[in-house]
Amino acid sequence: MNSVPEATSLRRAPVQRRSAERLTRILDACAELLDEVGYDALSTRAVAQRAGVPIGSVYRFFGNKRQMADALAQRNLDRYTGRVTERLKEAREGDWRAAMGVVLDEYLAMKRTAPGFSLVDFGNQIPVGVRQAEPNTRVADRLSGLISGYLGRTPDEDLRRVFLVAVESADTLVQLAFRTDPQGDEAIIEETRALLLAYLGRVLD
Repeated sequence: MNSVPEATSLRRAPVQRRSAERLTRILDACAELLDEVGYDALSTRAVAQRAGVPIGSVYRFFGNKRQMADALAQRNLDRYTGRVTERLKEAREGDWRAAMGVVLDEYLAMKRTAPGFSLVDFGNQIPVGVRQAEPNTRVADRLSGLISGYLGRTPDEDLRRVFLVAVESADTLVQLAFRTDPQGDEAIIEETRALLLAYLGRVLD
């Protein structure tokens, strides 16, 4: 699975394998430190020290910690969609309810286990505490492409809009679940699952 975010989120895209591995170490260190010290106390120097690279290596890729967190968010999205894609290969083709179960379950798994994910997820929390719409649009576009292909449908604008509403709704409710319980309040998660299935059923059934 690709561990290097898209070049658009980087000052300079890694060309050689050694450079790509260094970038991966930098992002891994960034994720670990986010969990340990939070976004406000995060520094490029601390990331360089944790990654075992010169500070210049960090600045070769990122101008500041915001850009570094953005790249981590993009990598999270890449890894998430990769995990969903692999899981869908095992699911029964055409069963959109099972597919949406995979979509939600993989998100919850990353929320609970992926370093730094609870703070930056796919970019919605950068800077921490500020909600932005653009990352959810990217997530909705990815998911509408994945699920429509799985269902043998064309991802037209209507389907993209439906998935955007579903992603925005689920995002808000999952954040509520994790504010209520650090591991995610199961009752709220089940309500979220029921809401998604009821809403999407109007379009996908």
